[in-house]
Formats: sequence, C-alpha cells, structure tokens
Amino acid sequence: MSAVNYHSLIREVPDFPKPGILFYDITTLLKDARALSSIADELTAYYRNHRIAKVIGIESRGFIFAGMLAIRLQAGFVPVRKPGKLPADSFEVKYSLEYGSNSLAIHRDAIGMGERVLIVDDLLATGGTAAATISLVRQLGGEIAGLDFLVELQGLKGREKLAGYPIHSTILYP
Repeated sequence: MSAVNYHSLIREVPDFPKPGILFYDITTLLKDARALSSIADELTAYYRNHRIAKVIGIESRGFIFAGMLAIRLQAGFVPVRKPGKLPADSFEVKYSLEYGSNSLAIHRDAIGMGERVLIVDDLLATGGTAAATISLVRQLGGEIAGLDFLVELQGLKGREKLAGYPIHSTILYP
C-alpha cells in the first residue's frame, strides 16, 4: 500500500452532474505529482506479469491511466470512445449508466484475436461502462486479462455486473 493518502486528494462534488449524485473529482489527485507517480508505480507492479498485449482506456479519464500503463507494460494503447470520435471502421455498443445512457465505440482493427487486454477506467460505479467495453473487446476476439479502476463505489455493486473477470481498484468508497 502506498504512503500517499489518495482519498484525501479526491474532491467530492455534490449534485454533479445532476441533483443527488456525489461526484468524485480525481483532477485534484491528478495534479499531485507524487500521487500520480505512486499510482503508476503500484499499477505497473500489479500488472507486470499479466502478459498484457493492449491496454484499453475508456474515454476520457481512463485514457490517463491506460496510457501510463501501456507505456510501462510495453503494451499497445487502445482508446474506447464515444460514437463519432473514431475515424475508421468501428464497433459500437449502447449501455446504461448511473445517470442516463450512452454509447461507446472501438476500431474494428484495434485488437487481434486472442490478444490479452486490460480495460482501464477511472471509476467503477454500476459497471455499465465497463460491461459495454467488455462487449466490444469480445466482438474483436480479445481475451480480458483484467479490469482496473482508480476509484470503486462499492455501494453501487458494479462488480456484480462484471462477475467472472478479475477486477482491481486502487481507491474504495463504501
């Protein structure tokens, strides 16, 4: 475990993006060089022996950690984006999230058959975004080596929607 108190670096914003939602703002953690370096070191050590071929970052904050990990693990980086943001032929999936619905897309040539991938995002809440990304990866024939989240809101039971996949979260909230 890190000597850095990550919880203390996350700003809690009530009623964002709508009333009744407590938003955990990680930008206050990201601007702390020591914390960011510590997280990168911890995640690199955790995944070093997982034989990851591609690290998938979910738009947009997932890109931050996925990019760092891809470089450190000597793996490729694959962005999963909102529809209309990828320039080439892509798969798209619609999904529900804790305050609405959305869609995600991935390039059809982003992952090779059987490649081991790590899916990375900043937050695990209800699990809808990660489940949609799993669906995209499976359409391309990728093997899911794990899912990684900076923050997990345990009370929203997102892990249940992702049963059967290895999940690692750095910061847990009840």
